[in-house]
Amino acid sequence: MDLVLSVADYYFFTPYIYPATWPEDDIFRQTISLLIVTNIGAYILYFVCATLSYYFVYDHSLMKHPQFLKNQVSREIKYTIQALPWMSIPTVALFLLELRGYSKLYDDVGEFPSGWFQLVVSVVSFLFFTDMLIYWIHRGLHHRLVYKRIHKPHHIWKIPTPFASHAFHPVDGFMQGLPYHIYPFIFPLHKVVYLALYVLVNIWTISIHDGDFRVPQILMPFINGSAHHTDHHIFFDCNYGQYFTLWDRIGGSFKTPSSFEGKGPLSYVKKVMEEKGNSHADKDCKNEKLLNGEFMKTE
Repeated sequence: MDLVLSVADYYFFTPYIYPATWPEDDIFRQTISLLIVTNIGAYILYFVCATLSYYFVYDHSLMKHPQFLKNQVSREIKYTIQALPWMSIPTVALFLLELRGYSKLYDDVGEFPSGWFQLVVSVVSFLFFTDMLIYWIHRGLHHRLVYKRIHKPHHIWKIPTPFASHAFHPVDGFMQGLPYHIYPFIFPLHKVVYLALYVLVNIWTISIHDGDFRVPQILMPFINGSAHHTDHHIFFDCNYGQYFTLWDRIGGSFKTPSSFEGKGPLSYVKKVMEEKGNSHADKDCKNEKLLNGEFMKTE
């Protein structure tokens, strides 16, 4: 995060916001700056990616599902807008620790003998490490002692849209994002890679709420996509994973997505629409016969 903050200081905060006498490395100034940068970045990422996904990926016929709520999209957006600033407070505390040098983030690939190999391995380990922790945190949030108070608000959206991706209770949102911040305090990670992964995992969070249930055949057994996560919203006690199906399989909570079996919400909507279409067709046919009959009698 120091890379982002240094750019923000150079182009914005130092020349236009803070007095010249306030040092850039002052902890209070860094805290305020991080709060501003984190919130602005989160809103931009959320609105840009969720909006693009909603208009170009999301299948709007899902909105005809009986479990899709009235004014749901506006409610998802409103909930997110209210929650993000509160999520940012503990997040900024962790960013501040990174900024003050307590993490294992580095900015020179040459710092390690196997530099580029180390970098590639760190990306893979980051994904598997965070997926494991998110699985157990997410499953823990479904425990009856905490579910109603913390995680239930996210399950209001049975048929989610991309805008539901960040519509969490603040504690819930922070807890599920915590593994991303824990990793660089335990394992070495390049600063640019960390920033890129942080952006990508937020985009992934949007993608598993986008209603696009297609997955390449070869990846179906491994990837936890939108089809899996939509079933999690509907059935509650399955598919807790973030990227992969691994921990759901280990933990016994894996469920083959109903969409893969032709029984998902989109299939249900299509079936209902076809039945309505057939019903209207039958009604029109009967009306036509009646009119023809009346015409014959009149003749």
